Amino acid sequence: MSSVEQQGEPPPVSNSSSTCEVVEADSVNKYEAVAPHWFYSKVIDSRERWIPFSRQDSEKLEEAHNSRREEEQRVVPAEGGRYDVHLQKRLRHAVYWEEEVSEVRRCTWFYKGDKDNKYIPYPESFSEELEETYMIAVTLDEWKRKLESPTREVIILHNPKLMVHYQPVATSDDWGPSPAEQGRPRTVKRGVENISVDIPCGEPLQIDHLVFVVHGIGPACDIRFRSIIQCVNDFRAVSLSMLQAHFKKAQEQQQIGRVEFLPVNWHSPLHSTGVDVDLERITLPSINRLRHFINDTILDVFFYNSATYCQTIVDTVASEMNRLYLLFLQRNPDFKGGVSIAGHSLGSLILFDLLTNQKDSSEDEDGKREGSQMGAYERGDTGGVKEILKKLELSEYYSVFEKERVDSQALAVCTEEELKDMGIPLGPRMKILHYVSSKAGSQDAQRQAPLPAGNEAKREDAPKAALGSAPQPGSGSSARGGAKRQNLDVGLGQVSANYPQLVYKPSIFFAFGSPIGMFLTVRGVKRIDPDYSLPTCKGFFNIFHPYDPVAYRIEPMIAPDLEFEPMLLPHHKGRKRMHLELREGLTRMGMDLKNNLLGSLKIAWQSFTRAPLPAVEAAASADAENEAEASLEKQTVHSDATPEEPAAGGKEETPPVNVGMLNGGHRIDYVLQEKPIESFNEYLFALQGHLCYWESEDTVLLILKEIYHTQGITLDQPLQ
Repeated sequence: MSSVEQQGEPPPVSNSSSTCEVVEADSVNKYEAVAPHWFYSKVIDSRERWIPFSRQDSEKLEEAHNSRREEEQRVVPAEGGRYDVHLQKRLRHAVYWEEEVSEVRRCTWFYKGDKDNKYIPYPESFSEELEETYMIAVTLDEWKRKLESPTREVIILHNPKLMVHYQPVATSDDWGPSPAEQGRPRTVKRGVENISVDIPCGEPLQIDHLVFVVHGIGPACDIRFRSIIQCVNDFRAVSLSMLQAHFKKAQEQQQIGRVEFLPVNWHSPLHSTGVDVDLERITLPSINRLRHFINDTILDVFFYNSATYCQTIVDTVASEMNRLYLLFLQRNPDFKGGVSIAGHSLGSLILFDLLTNQKDSSEDEDGKREGSQMGAYERGDTGGVKEILKKLELSEYYSVFEKERVDSQALAVCTEEELKDMGIPLGPRMKILHYVSSKAGSQDAQRQAPLPAGNEAKREDAPKAALGSAPQPGSGSSARGGAKRQNLDVGLGQVSANYPQLVYKPSIFFAFGSPIGMFLTVRGVKRIDPDYSLPTCKGFFNIFHPYDPVAYRIEPMIAPDLEFEPMLLPHHKGRKRMHLELREGLTRMGMDLKNNLLGSLKIAWQSFTRAPLPAVEAAASADAENEAEASLEKQTVHSDATPEEPAAGGKEETPPVNVGMLNGGHRIDYVLQEKPIESFNEYLFALQGHLCYWESEDTVLLILKEIYHTQGITLDQPLQ
């Protein structure tokens, strides 16, 4: 028996060892390497936050990190190419604008912060130690392991689901309690999938269109006092969501990518000229915060109306947009799309003045052809008048000038009243005045050297006299052939400046909460020529909130004799807002009740007063039939003449409105729908109305709709 027992002992030992091997194998299989994700730090509300890169960017960074290229060459573009990540230095640099460099981390382990529920990543070196300790604990199935950080903070791994971080409350020494006993436990998580954080998927690589966005007065652009960079970031994020919601079919067919929005900052260069120091010396000490706010914001309007600082502003905006455009092409050599510009508040006025003073590519050839004409114009040659009228397509009025013996010199000093007395209609009259004033201005610019900065605000008398009492925008810019166009028209009250030329032709100009109409009126412009269009930009949209106190309309300056509402922007989810439909329904119901009541009273009164004669009754019935037929015919005509776009402001427009060529013959003014809470008190939400455009889905959708319309791509479903 004993021998049998002795012979039987080895098998149990062998079985136990094999069992241990199986357990160890299972333990090893339990461990899986953690998947890293890349984060960057950013200061938000005076606190450091760690924000994850998109999954697309994180994968690119991880791939570059694992590659064997030289360290100094590992620069990875991220966030749509707007930032560069230097892997060796672990730093994130902005490409298109100035911004503080932020730290980048390859994150695997996180702990919960003290004051909020945001998770903070451990440094990479300490995360590697944590991962190694975790691997040993899982492999050996030995938990409750302690690991002390360089700052004497203790992390205890109780089990795979319970890991705690103890941070000491006060510094301890050899005689005091241990940090674990002093500190308050905080949760530790392994892997980004175990923490609550929103990780975006990433942006489409293809860029279809580029939009430059110019801010208004002051350094802050919204109610939360954020910079133009932050506001444009929100604008870009809203555009990506609108593309997914309304251009999904085109995205699935890979017809479109995305629209890139880049901010243009002119406030910082303006206030870095030393003007703030000069203002500080003369500012009163009382109500210091209010005075500082005025100096930093409201005074930007006065700066733009100053000859010296106006030149600084337009130079900054134009040079910055040219720089951004060339840098964008350098980083995106395959870009084939167009460029548009957008301006908020005063920024829209700056862009409008820049655009009115751009020269079309055909202007140089026109200028050469007109050189001989201008020589005849100055010499008083009558043949010059004929050539001028032929160019303006007004040859039929040459006999009138010939009869009055008006040569080129006489035409140069003709006023609007004199042309009117000659029998020249309003339209041709305005064309002639535009031509005369622009040629006088261009010749003065040729003969004279550029004025010093202090004297650039001087006005010329000749353009004033030629323009008369109703000057037109474009009188100095719409005329072609000036050798050097310096300003729109010095007679319009606009500060004389040498407006730089852009290196591209914008497709569309979008104005948000724009005071362009008000400034043109203050400058003396009473009417915009319906035939006028921006020299290099064929699209112009004036978008505003109904309660925006800074916004003004443009269309009434083109068609002053007509009364019509602006186009109502449809809600991005379709239809009108509920309170607007309810308001219109109640208004319509009240009108119907009023009409029915008046009709009933009219019929009752006629039944009492009319004579009971068959002839009178027949005539009355015939009149009723004629009225019914006329009403039916009017309704038919109205249905045929209704434009494709939704009626503006809830009012039906029977004939299409002629708003000129400023937007290629299409409507210019577009009004947003106010929110239900805003309709209770329009004064209370006036400031919000001026700053609402950065997060307005309706505004962004209109921009995307018009941009992609130029490429033949429409919304998945038309908005009503």
